[in-house]
Amino acid sequence: MFSNLPNSLTWLRILLIPLFVAVFYLPDGWLPGHLINLIATGLFALASVTDWLDGYLARRLNQTSAFGAFLDPVADKLMVAAALIVLVDLDRAGIAASLIIVGREIAISALREWMAKEGKSGSVAVSFIGKLKTTAQMISLLLLLFHDPLLGLDCQWLGRWLLDIAAFLTLWSMSHYLLMAWRAMKDQPA
Repeated sequence: MFSNLPNSLTWLRILLIPLFVAVFYLPDGWLPGHLINLIATGLFALASVTDWLDGYLARRLNQTSAFGAFLDPVADKLMVAAALIVLVDLDRAGIAASLIIVGREIAISALREWMAKEGKSGSVAVSFIGKLKTTAQMISLLLLLFHDPLLGLDCQWLGRWLLDIAAFLTLWSMSHYLLMAWRAMKDQPA
């Protein structure tokens, strides 16, 4: 089903991406820097909430669909990639950690698609380490987008530290998924 409430929320997340990016590239003086950071953080947080909400509603309303299962992870990866590109451009995120995260997302998406075609999608299901990686990644991105001190907390320092942890967890989870896929396919003919 192309148009239901969960899929509409996913489309909203995709439509928020250009708005989110544009906030950082408004002409100088249109908005103070702290307000730009606040608006961008709010848009990213809204997108993150819609990510959770669309999955919840799809299950709750029994509106799961193959299209939604395809679109949801695409929207997630686009939003994270857009945030990382902006953060690298603003020199708020490290290039290495950002490349690791984006590269892993592309590699694991391709792996999941290939495993699904082989009828073994269950062997690369989301793991606890993947969820932990996503949590560290999302918190780090929110902190780096906000950038300004918050209640005495150095958001930039903590955000970069968490992004490095997310990059480490990214490599760990990718290794886990590759090992699961290898075990599932090792007895298959070449």
